[in-house]
Amino acid sequence: MTAMLEIEDIAVELGGRRVLHDVNLNVSKGELVALIGPNGAGKTTLLRTILGLQRAAAGRVRVTEDAAKPGKTAIGYVPQRHEFAWDFPISVANAVVTGLSGQLGLFRRPGVAAWEATAEALDRVQLRDLADRPIGQLSGGQRQRVLVARALVLRPTVLLLDEPYTGLDMPTAELLSTLFSNLAHEGRAVLMTTHDLLGALTDADRLALLNRSIVAVGTPAQLVTEPESWMKTFGVSSDSALLKMLQVMV
Repeated sequence: MTAMLEIEDIAVELGGRRVLHDVNLNVSKGELVALIGPNGAGKTTLLRTILGLQRAAAGRVRVTEDAAKPGKTAIGYVPQRHEFAWDFPISVANAVVTGLSGQLGLFRRPGVAAWEATAEALDRVQLRDLADRPIGQLSGGQRQRVLVARALVLRPTVLLLDEPYTGLDMPTAELLSTLFSNLAHEGRAVLMTTHDLLGALTDADRLALLNRSIVAVGTPAQLVTEPESWMKTFGVSSDSALLKMLQVMV
């Protein structure tokens, strides 16, 4: 498989403390990789480093030529919901089109192509009928779909998702799970942080266990038979509920 995102020997320091070290991970075209680890493991920090929002103390992140095609944006990003200003007085469609601000610049108004991309993104998350609704009136699940559409409006080839299922009801989680799988199958590289272990074991092509560094990488079928990797990642004992759940999956 063709690697579209390459993370090589990444180390990150925050406040003089090394929070990530020796992180190596590739995400290939057509692949959904779930990044799993406890709170404070460095998952969001790694995504921010990939985006260039956080400086790496060592190592490099590379988006391959296959991902950086002319006319396409290499990386789309879906942050956690609390990071967006939901009290801002704009409609759903206007919130989604702001995803193109980096391409349009501060003073250029969206043209026909931008609004067509917005309509396409809203269709993918099944929100076209709410395009004119103020974002402050949306439910939690609808807000999450707006953030996904805001990333998709860029038509990215690499998609980063930061805890996209947190606080969602089952129908919305299923809708997004299907969408993310479809996006990967269409040829994108998808990297997702998640605490939804069951969903990751079911939907992801590979899992990457992270706790300051990559502990293990493999398919769900491979990693459910490696209890030591989960014990090291989460700091749990051999009697933990986590390992008992994994044993059911074998």
